[in-house]
Amino acid sequence: MAISAQDVKQLREATGAGMMDCKKALVEADGDFDQAIDILRKKGQKVAASRSDRDATEGAIVTATTDSGDVGVIVEVNSETDFVARNDQFVTFAQKVADALLDARPADLDAAQAVPVDGQPLGEALTAMTGKIGEKIDVRRFETVEAQDGGTVVDYIHPGAKLGVLVEMTGSGDLAEAGRDVAMQAAAMNPVAATRADVSQETQDKEREIGREQARAEGKPDQILDKIAEGKLTRYFKDNVLVEQPFVKDSSMTVEQMLKKQDAELRRFVRFALGG
Repeated sequence: MAISAQDVKQLREATGAGMMDCKKALVEADGDFDQAIDILRKKGQKVAASRSDRDATEGAIVTATTDSGDVGVIVEVNSETDFVARNDQFVTFAQKVADALLDARPADLDAAQAVPVDGQPLGEALTAMTGKIGEKIDVRRFETVEAQDGGTVVDYIHPGAKLGVLVEMTGSGDLAEAGRDVAMQAAAMNPVAATRADVSQETQDKEREIGREQARAEGKPDQILDKIAEGKLTRYFKDNVLVEQPFVKDSSMTVEQMLKKQDAELRRFVRFALGG
């Protein structure tokens, strides 16, 4: 039977597959629309299987937050090439994944595979998208942040979508503005922790020991090694703890001092860099 351009267009709109693939599927299905969809899905599964051992190291970081701002999710969705990562179809799909994970709030990646995206479980949706695009598409990780005690979750995606941040803020000030400043700081300066209390004891002990060994190598007396080590640890905190870092917009104050002026407080942050 003859396959009209309108039939091909309709199948393309329904599946997102290429025009030629849609036409071939309709010819193979003798014009049966539902059967053509099944053919394209099977093709997608075959493409996914053939690319399952590929490295999907490109992609995008995407975020989604609730309208009330009390919950946010950050997700790393991967592709094989940067070209695909900038494709509108991939970008739209990645955002749908973030929105779906925000709605469902699964406990982990295994649970996320069953979350519905475009009317099918995420695992199947990834297979279908792999078939449409022709590259391995995967979700590498995600994290959900839920604000406590009336707090707010603020998201930030750095231009290029290779880096994103979620911050949980509390206080009586403009939390959206303060949160964006903190998120941009975290994106730019890559701190290891929000506050000193968040730095593990193991890391603190290691930094003290490094300070002692450096001082000993410089010939400092043994009785002052501990004092020097504490000073080195304090320097480490100032360089690597977010609230103690110089504020990137005004280095005359720390992030903590900026937040106090804004009547805001940082509780936690999550920073995703592509492949990190």
